[in-house]
Amino acid sequence: MVELKTDTSIDAMYEAGQVVAQALTAVRKAAGVGVSLLELDEVARAVLRDAGATSPFLGYRPSFAPTPFPAVICASVNDAIVHGIPTRDRLRDGDLVSIDCGAQLGGWAGDSAISFVVGERRPVDVRLIETAERALAAGIAAAVAGNRTGDIAHAIGTVCRDGGYGIPQGFGGHGVGRRMHEDPDVPNEGRPGRGFPLRPGMVVAIEPMLIGSGRDGYHEAADGWTLRTNDGSRAAHVEHTVAITRSGPRVLTERMP
Repeated sequence: MVELKTDTSIDAMYEAGQVVAQALTAVRKAAGVGVSLLELDEVARAVLRDAGATSPFLGYRPSFAPTPFPAVICASVNDAIVHGIPTRDRLRDGDLVSIDCGAQLGGWAGDSAISFVVGERRPVDVRLIETAERALAAGIAAAVAGNRTGDIAHAIGTVCRDGGYGIPQGFGGHGVGRRMHEDPDVPNEGRPGRGFPLRPGMVVAIEPMLIGSGRDGYHEAADGWTLRTNDGSRAAHVEHTVAITRSGPRVLTERMP
């Protein structure tokens, strides 16, 4: 079931989204060579705590998971695509890092992700991240009333495939509202004009995931959460929570410069 939000509810979701944006900005600022992933998780926890928000990630346990998720961020490094569990591992020069974070505030959720390189940036990684961000922008531009989820999927998939990148099948965006994961599913590849119709008041998370080698294969790591590329190539993951409004898409997790 898809709940259509009122303008007032979308404004409240914006407040939750801005907590997520602040957490990601703080994590990105704190990330550096020698910093541990657990230290980055603590940074995000402090932002949520100071805002009076809680984490929809912490303790989350979907049907596939062997254990509840133990952190407030997913920290996926290099060949990890998504769902990486923060550990004591310390970042090294040139690591490609994807951070996914959520917040629950006033009964509403926000969800967003960023990818960046710590230290010296390889051109191949810069291009991967820039393409992921262009795919996200294309997906957001397609998130207009009258379109369908397939139009978002097609926009994302076209940018990814034209760039020569792989797409992990079966993972993509989703509805957001009172819970972090709601209907409808928003795939990262699909046919235009297909899927769930987009209406004003819908809120969705749009989240491209790109595999650098151009191959789609991935596997679940031993922790039961982390998804890794089969060939060891690097991956990028970016995401925004977006409201479909009568005047166009509204990004609720937009980060201030």
